[in-house]
Amino acid sequence: MVQDRHLDRRLTMVRRQIEGRGVRDPRVLDAMRTVPRHRFVSRTLSGDAYKDHPLPIGSGQTISQPYIVALMAEAAAIEPDNRVLEVGTGSGYGAAVLAELAASVVSVERHRKLANSAAQVLAELGYDNATVVCADGSQGHLPGAPYDAVVVTAAAPSVPSALIDQLVDGGRMVIPVGPATFSQNLTLVRREGDETTTERFCPVRFVPLVEES
Repeated sequence: MVQDRHLDRRLTMVRRQIEGRGVRDPRVLDAMRTVPRHRFVSRTLSGDAYKDHPLPIGSGQTISQPYIVALMAEAAAIEPDNRVLEVGTGSGYGAAVLAELAASVVSVERHRKLANSAAQVLAELGYDNATVVCADGSQGHLPGAPYDAVVVTAAAPSVPSALIDQLVDGGRMVIPVGPATFSQNLTLVRREGDETTTERFCPVRFVPLVEES
């Protein structure tokens, strides 16, 4: 058995940064303890992989702060039989966490270089239930719809109707909503038939959700 020399750092990250801030879902905590975040950043940044902040991953994008990844996963209330859409693959780290929780994950990334890199790392780590698609994430991924949950890792000025339409009845979406130039509100959207309800629960700062013209 290959020893995981990063395990202690991961356990400390979860205890201090995530559990210590109130995330309680045991499945989310286990996922955060399991996924090797250092594999999703460059080797030069691997020493910072378990610190309490985002890190650059190229193409003007970042890997999100671990706490925010856990908070969004908990808010999405993902069950083991769920189909999940992630908008904004980035490094692939969030997709790996979601793949620990769900039956299947489709993750959409507009930057081909990031999409290819994330797909490679996810495959190397054995996440066969995670598929990366290079496309316009603001339109979701209709071939895989409907989804039990949608997790959006980029900020939108309002909740995209295309993503609501791809939720099952009773589905949940977690998305940062607000202007790209300022902080946004992390928002939970629930679909009940043709109606939706929203709940804001903390300020965040994400890169903008870009819609292809």
